[in-house]
Amino acid sequence: MHPLLVAALVVLGLAALIQTAGMFVPRNHSVSVRARYARPPGEVWAAITDIDALPSWRSDVRAVERRPDVDGRPAWVERTRHGKLPLEAVEWDPPRRLVTRIADDARRLPFGGTWTWTLREVPGGTELTIAENGFIRSALFRVLAHFVLGYRRTIETLQRDLARRLAGPRA
Repeated sequence: MHPLLVAALVVLGLAALIQTAGMFVPRNHSVSVRARYARPPGEVWAAITDIDALPSWRSDVRAVERRPDVDGRPAWVERTRHGKLPLEAVEWDPPRRLVTRIADDARRLPFGGTWTWTLREVPGGTELTIAENGFIRSALFRVLAHFVLGYRRTIETLQRDLARRLAGPRA
């Protein structure tokens, strides 16, 4: 058998295996990550809701484009190395709770869902819990997220970035 034909069959077999495995990985997922910061809730809230400043401290955000507010709450697009991510705040309760959602009503993205940011005053600062309730449309992306990337990675990166941001000079 010709080596190119063997290679093509191996690639097709792997693709079929990954696609099949993805059909057994749940479409929906939930994950939460908690961190503490030695700053009061108002300062943590100010950092996470200053949308225009996100590219200055979030390692995954290259630029932000503001969109018109939705029901008096902010909406924006984050530009990352992976592309554009449209977001909007669906709940805004300073400095306690923020709920954001991926505003992809046209269903162009392979994923979607919400992040719930809960701030709680604790001795010496603030405890921030970010809970993701998401879904992944594509079976291939479900396999990658579940077995390779993990569901917590983006939240953990954001929490590390936020820790660096809050360790800087006080506002």
